[in-house]
Amino acid sequence: MKLLCISNGHGEDGIAVRILKQLRQLPGAPSLAALPIVGEGRAYEKAGIAIHGPTQAMPSGGFIYMDRDQLWRDVRGGLVGLTLAQLKTARQWAKSGGKILAVGDIVPLAIAWQSGAEYSFIGTAKSEYYLRDETQRLPGRPPLEGWSGSVYVPWERWLMAHPRCQGVFARDQLTTDFLQRKGVPALYPGNPMMDDLETRADKLARLTATFAPAPAVLTLALLPGSRAPEAFDNWQRMIGAIASVMETFGNRQIRLLAALSPSLNLAAFKDGLLDAGWQPVVGELPTFQRQGSQGNSGVLVLTTNAFAECLHLADAALATAGTATEQAVGLGKPVVTFPGPGPQFTDAFAEAQSRLLGPSVILLSQPHEAGAALQTCLADGPRLQRIVENGRRRMGQPGAARAIATVLHQHYAQPPYSDATSRVT
Repeated sequence: MKLLCISNGHGEDGIAVRILKQLRQLPGAPSLAALPIVGEGRAYEKAGIAIHGPTQAMPSGGFIYMDRDQLWRDVRGGLVGLTLAQLKTARQWAKSGGKILAVGDIVPLAIAWQSGAEYSFIGTAKSEYYLRDETQRLPGRPPLEGWSGSVYVPWERWLMAHPRCQGVFARDQLTTDFLQRKGVPALYPGNPMMDDLETRADKLARLTATFAPAPAVLTLALLPGSRAPEAFDNWQRMIGAIASVMETFGNRQIRLLAALSPSLNLAAFKDGLLDAGWQPVVGELPTFQRQGSQGNSGVLVLTTNAFAECLHLADAALATAGTATEQAVGLGKPVVTFPGPGPQFTDAFAEAQSRLLGPSVILLSQPHEAGAALQTCLADGPRLQRIVENGRRRMGQPGAARAIATVLHQHYAQPPYSDATSRVT
């Protein structure tokens, strides 16, 4: 048996890779291939999963739903021809007897359905938390939002309940409960975003050795995003937020751990620090230091291979990112965010993310508000405990990728299902 994974975003690619890695470790695992419909699928290539079908990086980076101009740029960049070729690839895969795993939103789900193949779906883009929490509908939401009784509209639920759909995995328990009420046999084994966040002792030691002992310390993870040039623009605003934090916490040493994507050019981040008055310090890792106006010091480390370690060491995070913000929340960290011009981390994206992640996110209009917002949050013990519990509830525990892979493997080992009600229990 062979399985084609269709995903539509860099974050979705990462989630799919976690699951496929677990799946290929199981006995009698299917032959795996991937069709990333946004970007070129570098995460798959890095994991040794073959790319099957055409790929192309679009100007928008996949964020066409936020801006009509971004959609038009993609259309001019060849989006229509690329999509038609990808639809053809999926149909050919189905004709050859392969199955499909769709990861993301309705786009890969619809491609899987139109192919004629049996398919499964991992819904990463939608959550009931966008509309409500466990007790009530969120105030101020448009009356027609969620008009069908779920964040998933009827045609999406129809695709998920189709006889050829062998499994549906929602991103949280609240969404699963609502889908089940609407007749979709969804499961929630956890969120794969929380997998692969284990720390290594040598990386932890390397980071902590950078800082001199101090009687009072505040450690922050810096998460500017993973795409250039937006990450560099975000970095400039983040430097302003750091200045606010240093001024507010004048009695503490401010330790800053910048978790950067390996694909980004470190020189641009260093230049931003130098322009803001930070001075380089000789060390094993790129390190910068600056004295605060209150007499305290800030020490900032740039790293491209210690993301989990940065999150675990941090008391809180400053973030202008998507997946990384969710992972920080899942680890129980308060996260301060502030939107920029985009194309990803815009006002609309940041506002929606704050609904998705609830009280764990402190959404600000301006970076210079970060210091006061953090001071208020970190001084409130009960609030910090709620943030820990909220992160666990909304993002789940590690192990979801293995659990999803196991369920998928069980489906593959069974004969085709004849109806939608007996497929998932």
